[in-house]
Amino acid sequence: MIFAFFLMIIILQRLTELIIAKRNEKHLIGIGGKEHGSRHYPWIVALHSLFLLSFLLEVLLYDKQLSPLWMVILPIIVLTQIIRYWAVFSLGTYWNTKIIIVPDLEVVARGPYKYMRHPNYLVVAVEILFLPILFQAYATAVIFTLLNAVILSIRIPAEEKALAEHTADYALSFSWKKRFVPRKREE
Repeated sequence: MIFAFFLMIIILQRLTELIIAKRNEKHLIGIGGKEHGSRHYPWIVALHSLFLLSFLLEVLLYDKQLSPLWMVILPIIVLTQIIRYWAVFSLGTYWNTKIIIVPDLEVVARGPYKYMRHPNYLVVAVEILFLPILFQAYATAVIFTLLNAVILSIRIPAEEKALAEHTADYALSFSWKKRFVPRKREE
């Protein structure tokens, strides 16, 4: 019962994000945005789809139950959701599941982007690890954490390259920030 509740929340969340991303994509393309890194995007979609399927199958087929450590794991998951929506709202119409850059605009450096380059990817990595662990689906946690690391090793350099080449101030705004570790600018 509790697993079904969590799975429904995750699925509704992903569907909502896809709707927002599609709306933002139309807006960005309409103001001159160009997509970058489109060759690896189907792999990201496949990874996330297979993650949900693997999570579902591992829990159901092996009768996995809520972890006895759920009181530690659940706050981590809730915190990731807070950071996720902080990132989404900070980017506004620039948030997308694809890399779409509007040439010569300034990069968004507010919200969690004020402190790190890729808060949304950090959230996804933590989520891919801890959601399955919440229900003791350790195979899904390990396999998809590793696959996500491979995908991000392609995605992040492609995004950073596109931002550096096509925005007005990427190097100035982000060169001192770590990818995943919050850091305050030293004045």
